[in-house]
Amino acid sequence: MTAQAYVFTNDGPHYAEQHRCLAASYDHITTERLAATGVTDGWHCLEVGTGHGSVARWLAERVAPTGSVLAGDIAPGDVEPHPNLTVVEHDIATDPLPAERFDLIVARMVLQHVPQRNAVLDKLITALKPGGWLQIDELDTSYEPVLLATDAAVYEKFLAAKTEHMRSRGGDPEWGRKAPLAMRSAGLVDIDPRPHIGSRHAGSPELGLQHNHTFHLREGLLAAGMTEAELIRVREVMRDPGFRASSSVLHSVQGRKPS
Repeated sequence: MTAQAYVFTNDGPHYAEQHRCLAASYDHITTERLAATGVTDGWHCLEVGTGHGSVARWLAERVAPTGSVLAGDIAPGDVEPHPNLTVVEHDIATDPLPAERFDLIVARMVLQHVPQRNAVLDKLITALKPGGWLQIDELDTSYEPVLLATDAAVYEKFLAAKTEHMRSRGGDPEWGRKAPLAMRSAGLVDIDPRPHIGSRHAGSPELGLQHNHTFHLREGLLAAGMTEAELIRVREVMRDPGFRASSSVLHSVQGRKPS
């Protein structure tokens, strides 16, 4: 996978809003689960696909003063500095990782976009110390029904077009529910998947993320069959105060490398 093949570009006017909505929607889930591993002073951690670094910064606070966090991304955003945090440009699909280096690795909404996801999973497990934890937080977009909308059909067409666009780039937007079995098959133990469903409504970051996608993924959505008029229309539908839809399912999955 290259930066050019990635569904969401890491530059342009919509990148910052993408990561703001991601953090507001999911950081509380991700960090609560990370805390349950016992991550603390002295741990060495890796975040794959750090974006603007909100999770990496949280980890850096937990492992201080003697631990470390390495945050990698194809094109890292403007991550707030921290003495225990190192941010690097890193393509998880092609760049190496040190063996048995990390106590904890977290990858949120990354592997669903990487065609070589099983090979990447093996690479991440190799990079874990014996007894170390891997946390993968991924979406399954096969469930995200619209509940109340002035035009349900155009919203559903938007969701279908986004799925088609992701698949055309080698992504698997349903990989969240496949992650637990993939992690077990790769040799991890103590697999613990936990699904989370949210609400998309006016003012919610989950709906803000979808609204952002109508701009961020515009070219891909048009290639998948939407028209410019339909993109304008679906934005209007999502801005309606009465709009209600379920989010997709976020599967937060932890597993441990055998000691």
